[in-house]
Amino acid sequence: MGEVELREIVARLGGELLGDAAIRIARIATLDTAAADAIAFLSNPMYAKQLATTAAGCVIVAPTFREQAAARGAVIVSDDPYLYFARLTQWWAGRSRPAVMAGVHETAQVDAGAELGDGVAIGPFAVVEAGAVVAAGASIGAYAFVGRGALIGAGTRLGPRVSVLYETSLGERCIVHPGAVIGADGFGFAPDRGRWEKIEQLGSVRIGNDVEIGANSCIDRGAVGDTVVGDGVKIDNLVQIGHNVRIGDHTAIAGCVGIAGSAVIGAHCMLGGGVGISGHVTIADRVVISGATQVSRSIAKAGMYSGSFPFDDNASWEKNAATLRNLHALRERVKALEKKSP
Repeated sequence: MGEVELREIVARLGGELLGDAAIRIARIATLDTAAADAIAFLSNPMYAKQLATTAAGCVIVAPTFREQAAARGAVIVSDDPYLYFARLTQWWAGRSRPAVMAGVHETAQVDAGAELGDGVAIGPFAVVEAGAVVAAGASIGAYAFVGRGALIGAGTRLGPRVSVLYETSLGERCIVHPGAVIGADGFGFAPDRGRWEKIEQLGSVRIGNDVEIGANSCIDRGAVGDTVVGDGVKIDNLVQIGHNVRIGDHTAIAGCVGIAGSAVIGAHCMLGGGVGISGHVTIADRVVISGATQVSRSIAKAGMYSGSFPFDDNASWEKNAATLRNLHALRERVKALEKKSP
């Protein structure tokens, strides 16, 4: 992508520009690595000291830092610099990345019974089985697999080696990164005299619009009924979502989270890296769970939750966990007794 003038960025994305509108920008960078041809942003006040030393041609800041940033050069003032940066990256990528060319690669295998919409792109060695629907503007990456009766919504992009198995569905404008698997069997087995009898997974997976799924993440199909992922959900790499899980709209899930079967996660939640959710629990809307927390019971109220505890044999662990849960009340009782003592 060629250089752009600051005036073009502001014309596209808004914001208040102070300084030379003709400055030409060639890249986006961080404050500490930016050169004179780069635009950077400040959203975290802890990095405010870098405003005085950055060589960036322009800095995106909040109104609080207007004067401080303008003293060093060109500045775009935005109420939310981080959101402005996000939208700038989208616009930048749209200009700089090569467009995916519509058409079916000669090495791809598309069944005659599959339905392809206008402008669909099917990459090398991809497979689209009978009854699958790939809607207008969708793209299927190299070696990707779209199973029988699956639905890929308009404008959705599947990366290389993504597997969307039979009769699962993705909504519109989704992004699925390489290696993700949607619709594999859930982990269901019944014990039978020292061995395991497989429970066939008869449900499906239904994914809403504007969902992003990270590399090598897995979303299992339901055992009976469907696994459901709501609109706008963002899932990081290496996430495991078990059978019959339901995830509410616009929830964000960081890397290496594991959600066991039949858990229900509310809307607008945030799960930190390495969080584990036990099966059959329910988590309310707008719950934030910090990294590595293990959630073994339902959460009925919005808020932030944290916790980790060293493993032990189960009987000892349960006793210690019960004591720990009452530790604050015990502390208050001790303080009250200390006040009464002579």
